[in-house]
Amino acid sequence: MQVLCVDVGTGTQDILLFDSDREIENCVQLVAPSPTRIIADRVRRATAAGRPILLTGRAMGGGPCGWAVEDHLRHGLPAYATPDAARTFDDELPKVERMGIRLVSVDEAARLSGVDRVVMGDLDLDAIIGALARFDIRPDLAAIAVAVFDHGNAPPGVSDRTFRFEYIAETVARNDLTAFAYRREDLPERLTRMRAVADAAPLSVPTLVMDTGPAAIVGALEDPIVRGRDRALIANLGNFHTLAFHLAGGRVLGILEHHTGELTRAKLERYLGQLADGSLSNAEVFADMGHGALVVGQPSERPDFLAVIGPRRSLLDGSDIRPYLAVPHGDMMLAGCFGLLRALARRMPELAPPIEERLGAAVCNRATN
Repeated sequence: MQVLCVDVGTGTQDILLFDSDREIENCVQLVAPSPTRIIADRVRRATAAGRPILLTGRAMGGGPCGWAVEDHLRHGLPAYATPDAARTFDDELPKVERMGIRLVSVDEAARLSGVDRVVMGDLDLDAIIGALARFDIRPDLAAIAVAVFDHGNAPPGVSDRTFRFEYIAETVARNDLTAFAYRREDLPERLTRMRAVADAAPLSVPTLVMDTGPAAIVGALEDPIVRGRDRALIANLGNFHTLAFHLAGGRVLGILEHHTGELTRAKLERYLGQLADGSLSNAEVFADMGHGALVVGQPSERPDFLAVIGPRRSLLDGSDIRPYLAVPHGDMMLAGCFGLLRALARRMPELAPPIEERLGAAVCNRATN
């Protein structure tokens, strides 16, 4: 059985072609530039050439690609976008127009000439399958699993950060980290970025979409040292977002989500300490440009173990906390993909036996079952 797992971040997209006939270490793995970085580079080339751009395709993650489009507009160059592509920058299209982007219908886009066409989207299966084909790999996929960060479609006047953290709090109440993963047919309407990813996958292939932060946390639990701790903080320090969970006795006791770029080592240490003792304030984190914090229950004792995953884990270099750098299945960058596999086994139990045969029995006592 083969499953394509793609963990889409701001800096990289981490790809695992799981093959149940191979040891996990021998499965094909790729760490490639993220879709938003690829799109940003294409926009910058058009800007340098002084050419208008036309954005088509689907809504995707912003960040670098959004900054590149803003820079393009500052140079006085036209930018056109179809409505679906424009939702990359904001689900409220009038706000996109106020940025200076000119909205056009799909038919109008087809007739535009003299523009550099840029196709938006978080999942480029043609590129991934094409890259694999260069190595004579032609997968027969039983499923596709993709992780993306989704703020959700916040109502007018509601902060994206507030809206996302409300969703996180609602989902955590189920005390199952794989609840952040959805089969394509079960995706809530509010998760517009996830729905765009699901729409990009072939209908003939079962598809699962999950939030990136929880996917990495579930993946970190694949490290036997992390799995063996009854009480722990687990933090995913991503290129753009940091998400930390306080787990104890199979329960989620607290959560912190922040923008990595807003954090210093000292500030992160303080927040993690407050997460550990249950004193972390949502208001303080939100005022600091973070998404928020949630304390679900007071710990009976403070955990003395912090596991860290993610490409920005060096933020805690030299820390007195002395974090453990988790290495699930020997590859830190694939943590999100391993989390996707676990979630897939949970949400599509018909696929669980070959996954668990390679990864081992399902992680127990860690709010993942």
